[in-house]
Amino acid sequence: MYKAFDLTGRTAIVTGGNGGIGYGMAKALLNAGAKVAIWGSNPEKTAKAKESLSKEGVVEAFVCDVGDEAAVEKTFAESVAALGHVDACFANAGVSSKPTLVHDMTLDDFRRVMRVNVEGVFLTFRAAARHMSVRGQGGSLVATASTAAVEGAARNSHYGASKGAVTSYCRALAVELARHRIRVNSILPGWIETEMTARAMGDARFASAVMPRIPARRWGNWDDFGGIAVYLASDASSYHTGEQFLIDGGYTKF
Repeated sequence: MYKAFDLTGRTAIVTGGNGGIGYGMAKALLNAGAKVAIWGSNPEKTAKAKESLSKEGVVEAFVCDVGDEAAVEKTFAESVAALGHVDACFANAGVSSKPTLVHDMTLDDFRRVMRVNVEGVFLTFRAAARHMSVRGQGGSLVATASTAAVEGAARNSHYGASKGAVTSYCRALAVELARHRIRVNSILPGWIETEMTARAMGDARFASAVMPRIPARRWGNWDDFGGIAVYLASDASSYHTGEQFLIDGGYTKF
């Protein structure tokens, strides 16, 4: 094994780690030797994920609404108490919305997406950055954005705007926090089979239009994000910061 990928003795938080991409990240981090704390907003789903992930390694689970400032502060402190410290923090929790024309979009629709996708990342990263800076051992912050951040997400402008904001935020923090040896990167998934995308992918018309645009000729799945999670949590990425990692089967290149 390439020793830089060995996460023995390392710890990580994965928000939205109770399903989809976050679950795939948590599983890979555990398999690489890290202790992991997953956060989820659904208590039952989070408990089931912990039970399943416990087969892979040492995992803690917490129920948290990442858009709630007090809840994030409390849950981060509880995670530090459970793990001992935090080396990597994956701000993966996010929400989508039904396709909506801008003419019909309400302010509440817009704010609902921003609350979790943007404010949730801010609150999570702020807590992690404070902890890592005081600890003085550096660390890694990783946000899950979307290819919607770099393409025109018609009828989904609020979602695209939220993910574009996340990538810009990560670039700014990469510069700001480098003095503390904290790396900050974002991951931009393409069309991935998760609960969030199930409705769209189950639509034959949608699938027939999108699949031909994916050079890999398949939907992504949560296993496709294990490698990048381990890389960004490990010493192998110690000089890699401020980057956007597109994991989309070539979708944005075709």
